[in-house]
Amino acid sequence: MKALDLDVLAMIVAVADTGNISRAAEVVHRSQSAVSMQIKTLETALGKPLFVRRPRSVTPTQDGEVLLTFARRMLALRDEAWAAVVRPDVTGRVVIGVPDDYAASLLPSIFKKFSATYPRVEIQVVGLPSVALAPMVKEGTVDLVCATRVKGLSGEFIRFEPMVWAASPSVNDIWRERPLPIAVFLPGSVARENAVRSLERAKISYRTSYESPSLMGLLSMVEAGLAVAPLARCAVPAHLSLLGQAQGLPEMPALEVILARSAKSNRPPCDFLAEKIMSELRR
Repeated sequence: MKALDLDVLAMIVAVADTGNISRAAEVVHRSQSAVSMQIKTLETALGKPLFVRRPRSVTPTQDGEVLLTFARRMLALRDEAWAAVVRPDVTGRVVIGVPDDYAASLLPSIFKKFSATYPRVEIQVVGLPSVALAPMVKEGTVDLVCATRVKGLSGEFIRFEPMVWAASPSVNDIWRERPLPIAVFLPGSVARENAVRSLERAKISYRTSYESPSLMGLLSMVEAGLAVAPLARCAVPAHLSLLGQAQGLPEMPALEVILARSAKSNRPPCDFLAEKIMSELRR
């Protein structure tokens, strides 16, 4: 068997993203038994298990990770091919607001795929903190906002993004310092509030060694070994270390990522970009 059914690949991606077959079944709008059966059928055909099954979760095996890489590419290509034929004449401009941490990590590949499918749609990105983007949605200054849910900013739920402590691997045990040196976003940031509250609950003294609205500013302090930074896991570069309870640092609440739309965004280019963001990022 060399045929790979795209619907089955979509199930595999959904299971990997949710870590749970029942939740994956909801994502692909199939029954739990149907998803399980399809995956087992494919595993039998391949002669290899694709997931490690535990009582409350499933995780991809090494072979599963390999197939997942291709599955995501194949599904994305299917969507692009469909859109290229069905909606080839979409033109216009979309202004989207995105905080630095998401702009650098979550959206580049989405923008690339969208532009390949809709080359006549111009995308303008406004990089500002979530709190600064909230009034811009109400004013109609931006069409879409992909950001952390904050007061005054509501929208469609995309995913929960875990928070971690980022540190330089070249600096020994900076997380042991007390007060703990932290690099954080400006006041009003949910990530900052989550970190501070978690430190205070754990009764860990800290000092703000650097604050900035810019992700690059925080990362520069971390890379220099002058602080640890509480960040969305997706925004942490691969060369930095991820710290947590094993290093004595408190667990932090996840960030709720949402997609908000202004009243002026009821246009095909905005609809299609919003659809692409939701399909790529939702968990």
